[in-house]
Amino acid sequence: MSTIKDKMMMDRLAQAAREGSISRRSFMNYSMAAGMSASAATGLWGTTANAAPTRGGKWRLAQHDGNTSDTHDPGTYLSYFTIVMAHTFRSYLTMINTDQSLGPDVATEWSATPDAQEWTFVLNPAATFHSGAKVTAADVIASMNHHRGEESASAAKALLDSVVEIVDNGDHSVTFKLDSPNADLPWIMPDYHLPICPANADGTLNWQSGDGCGPYKLVEYEPGVGARLVRFDEWHGEGAYFDEIEMLAINDPNARQTALVTGDVDSCSLLENKTLGLLSRNADIEIDNVPSASAITIPMFTDVAPYDNNDVRLALKLAIDRNELVEKVQYGAATVGNDFHHSSAMPYFPADIPQREYDPDQARSLMKKAGMEGHTFNLSAAESITTGAIDMCILYAEQAAKAGININVIREPNDGYWSDVWLTKPWCLVSWGARPTPDVMYTLAYKDGAPWNESHWKNERFNELLLMAKAELDDAKRAEMYHEMGMISRDEGGSVIPYFPNFVYGRRKNVRHTGQLAASWMMDGARAGSRWWFEG
Repeated sequence: MSTIKDKMMMDRLAQAAREGSISRRSFMNYSMAAGMSASAATGLWGTTANAAPTRGGKWRLAQHDGNTSDTHDPGTYLSYFTIVMAHTFRSYLTMINTDQSLGPDVATEWSATPDAQEWTFVLNPAATFHSGAKVTAADVIASMNHHRGEESASAAKALLDSVVEIVDNGDHSVTFKLDSPNADLPWIMPDYHLPICPANADGTLNWQSGDGCGPYKLVEYEPGVGARLVRFDEWHGEGAYFDEIEMLAINDPNARQTALVTGDVDSCSLLENKTLGLLSRNADIEIDNVPSASAITIPMFTDVAPYDNNDVRLALKLAIDRNELVEKVQYGAATVGNDFHHSSAMPYFPADIPQREYDPDQARSLMKKAGMEGHTFNLSAAESITTGAIDMCILYAEQAAKAGININVIREPNDGYWSDVWLTKPWCLVSWGARPTPDVMYTLAYKDGAPWNESHWKNERFNELLLMAKAELDDAKRAEMYHEMGMISRDEGGSVIPYFPNFVYGRRKNVRHTGQLAASWMMDGARAGSRWWFEG
């Protein structure tokens, strides 16, 4: 690095690192492009980006998708508000790190037998509930068993179907014994339904009290309105820099963004993409735009007419112009979907599956073949589901009209959407958070009998491949299986998948983070409360 230009470039990079507005990877790439050695760049990153965060202050978050029907029962978690709140006052066995790797939480380490049918998790002896009790193996077992068994109504039941027994080893560790191999079990543990809660004396789970072992203690909570939390100084993890957190359930996007601009809140989830250009010119606002495996789906009940006819399903998939939706609704902050729930942000992505293109003529032909010409399809949606939700559905209806397909967009209330519309009405708009592996996603929503099989889809070959892939330790063979599964769900499944949206959220400039953001959920993997801090 010898020129004045290069020196100025490094000064700008160092400032960006200090402000947390550039990732370590980008910093290293730019530094070496300017002629700096890898070791020197690493040292400079350490002196700029890794300054100790400061403690203090009350962080106010305007969070979307809060519902009056939300509860403390982790098996019923549905809304984004409860997901973010759960990661703020409860902890999990493992977590998704900011670099998308798997890291420890309540468990400090884990290991498997060679056949991946037994997994042992060693627990952190410092993990403590807000009530003062230490986290024990009994608490972990009760937390998992809450989602198991024939009587369980938990949405995570399918994730733990292969678990036949969870054993307390008597040395502050637990062993999961499975009826079949599962190479992804540690990646299942960060699922937001699986926090560690205290056990009752009879082995059931005490979720009702709101006790947790997370970075913040829940002080007040009114579903659909908001929550207040204070730092728990006995937390076993790193972070928790704010003294207090106030979460406000604000479903209206304009109200959320206005609160951010005026300074009434410090951070805001789910920004409206159409206003990003304007917001980016505000010197007091920072925008985080994170590519993810979060997906927008439009599932239809495949066991209900007319969606039980695959010609109808294919026609609706061909009648949507995904590129136009990404451009006009998401303003480029998304990647195009292909009607199978597996994104390039997940491992084993089958990139060579042909992209389905907009084809109104073929869609019209298929509707005629199905005898559904002139039929009106009711599509339910709510504004709080995703940024531009209603606009997207209206544009989809306009695109489908060119194929002679009538789509009536029904604007549903924001409150109660997950309890009254999703899994209830035969065709609706859904927003899925990112899952770390395709197995987790397929097990939750595409496996025959899964509680969240939102399209009621059943395919014998798909289910057979799902079990085979879960047990396969050879990456190449596993990739082949996911390729076949992608083709099956693309051509026979019950979901139109328009795109995978980026996580786009905002913060006041004095709210800082490391520059790396987890892509597992919005708001830094739903852990912004414990990972972020106020500058100075």
